[in-house]
Amino acid sequence: MLNKLEMLIALSKERHFGRAAAHLGITQPTLSAGIRQLEDQFGVKLVHRGSRFGGLTPEGQRALIWARQIVGDARKMREEMRATRDGLSGHLRLAVVPTALTWASDLVCRVNQTYGNITFSVLSRSSTEILQMLDDLEIDAGLTYLDNEPLGRVTTVPLYQEHYVLICRPDHALAGQTNVTWDQLATCRLCLLTPDMQNRRIINHQFQSVGAEPTALIESNSTVVLTRNVMNGDWATILPTNMAEFLVGERDLTMVPITQSPPCPTVGLVAPHQEPFTPVLQAFLDTARPLASL
Repeated sequence: MLNKLEMLIALSKERHFGRAAAHLGITQPTLSAGIRQLEDQFGVKLVHRGSRFGGLTPEGQRALIWARQIVGDARKMREEMRATRDGLSGHLRLAVVPTALTWASDLVCRVNQTYGNITFSVLSRSSTEILQMLDDLEIDAGLTYLDNEPLGRVTTVPLYQEHYVLICRPDHALAGQTNVTWDQLATCRLCLLTPDMQNRRIINHQFQSVGAEPTALIESNSTVVLTRNVMNGDWATILPTNMAEFLVGERDLTMVPITQSPPCPTVGLVAPHQEPFTPVLQAFLDTARPLASL
């Protein structure tokens, strides 16, 4: 039954029988048979079928909610039994918005120093993708923005507030200033994160609050690409202070603080609302809480 419920979760995520089967490492006929067996057991149709996947039926949507809960609980039980047998060990999957990757790295290192048998996967994803991955049981926790867009039903651990700086070359027109305002930046040649990133939407809102629009001539979902563009030409970019300090390092670049009105965006951890957590996830959250700088 657990395997069949995982098939339903994968099919909902991939919205394609072939891709869902590949994701699970099984054949498409095996996946189709598993879904049909679920339908026979429940006595309802779960999937709209035609020449291709047509979505879940209302009953399928309801079954998906239960499937995520049951599969998630089963995984937590296995983790708890393993911790009882072998001590605290396991693998934690973490998805992080690009602007918080330095924070994630510091946190992972701190956990590993205390719990050497915990391993990690750290992925860079947008805030929307992080919430979807939590729903699909693809990650155990996320590091994302907490107060700008709806999060749904999740457990949150606030960690820090984001403050922004302008990154430019020393010969840039604004490089010598003590600080800059958002309306001053409206005429700059900017390279910014792509619009699907929540950080970009926050920056757009800051510009709109002073009646301006950013001139983003280059967009990327990588902060490394943005910084490299600044090094190569008469560009500037806007990044949170913690990420900017890491990327600038000893490079010949200048950081200029941006005058920012409160409240500042809050960044923190999100985890499934269901408790108890697995021992590994609980240890991760317990380690993170004392690091909060709010």
